[in-house]
Amino acid sequence: MNFTAPESLIFWTTLIFIVFFFLLKKFAWKPILGAVKSREESINNALESAENAKKEMQNLQADNDKLLKEARAEREAMLKEAREIKEKMISDSKELAQAEGDKIIIKAQEAIESEKKAALADIKNQVGNLSVEIAEKVIKEQLSDKDKQLKLVESLLGDIKLN
Repeated sequence: MNFTAPESLIFWTTLIFIVFFFLLKKFAWKPILGAVKSREESINNALESAENAKKEMQNLQADNDKLLKEARAEREAMLKEAREIKEKMISDSKELAQAEGDKIIIKAQEAIESEKKAALADIKNQVGNLSVEIAEKVIKEQLSDKDKQLKLVESLLGDIKLN
């Protein structure tokens, strides 16, 4: 085989390329393809993990929203209950104060009535005492004269017979 320079160059270039191709195929393609496949799997796993994380974040966000709504509803219920308790306490206090006020008024009225009765009894006693004193003075004056005494006795006897 007698080759000229350009043909010889083509032959050796082709032979080196074929040998290099077989060497690459035997030693480099499998690791390169394995690395590419491994990288592809890693990327797919990362994408899948990212998708799972995204779904989990959505679930967590939904749970957070649900918990937030529940907390708000519970807060509103607690505030409503607190308002109702406050209103009941105010109402009870008003009723108690009204009852106590009524008791105080009744006691005051009873005390006034008692004082009024005591004052009336005292006035009656004083009027009675004054009446007796006046009657005593009048009788003394009337009984000092004998003719007046006889007329009084006759008039009293006349009144007794009529009754």
